[in-house]
Amino acid sequence: MAPTPNSEPKRNGWKGLVVWVVLALLLRWQVIEPRWIPSGSMLPTLQLQDRILVEKITPRLNRQRHKPIGLGQIVVFAVPPQLVEAGYDANAALIKRVVGRPGDTIEVRDGQLLRNDIPVPEDWMPAAMDYDQGPLNVPPGQYWVLGDNRNASLDSHVWGSLPDERVIGTAVWRYWPLNRFGPIRFSHQDPEVLPIAAAIGSYD
Repeated sequence: MAPTPNSEPKRNGWKGLVVWVVLALLLRWQVIEPRWIPSGSMLPTLQLQDRILVEKITPRLNRQRHKPIGLGQIVVFAVPPQLVEAGYDANAALIKRVVGRPGDTIEVRDGQLLRNDIPVPEDWMPAAMDYDQGPLNVPPGQYWVLGDNRNASLDSHVWGSLPDERVIGTAVWRYWPLNRFGPIRFSHQDPEVLPIAAAIGSYD
């Protein structure tokens, strides 16, 4: 039985749609992934309900080349084993800033973060850190990660260093809200956000 005149264009249309769906899924799984911010642990840099894009290729390439993630990068990662053992949802993901790389010595003293005994300049922070810690050495293949809202963040100062293989990707772009559309790097002094960041609590 011969196909009807309109059947071939319809078949081609479905094929095209399937190709686009497959490409979209590959992009999401392998290249870039949208995420949203559910907590205040990264205030004032990332605010509640911000929508961001997470780039996933560079961390994999760095891992293959035995090259560490850059200091100051914001990483999204699978929940570390220490939290899974404590009952945290193993399917969740967290987001923090890399402040220490393999071999670094990290210390918090008098409200100041020190890396290799040198104070880390963080003038954008809403408040001084309210705990002391260390000095601690970051093990090979691991990172020390902290939330920008240092006094309200479940991060390395609570559960220890982050294994490199847990890193999913780096936060590179904020696409929502539109008034903050653009690349993600460091915090900006925002007089409306800083008091909130200093006061808000978070468990992520």
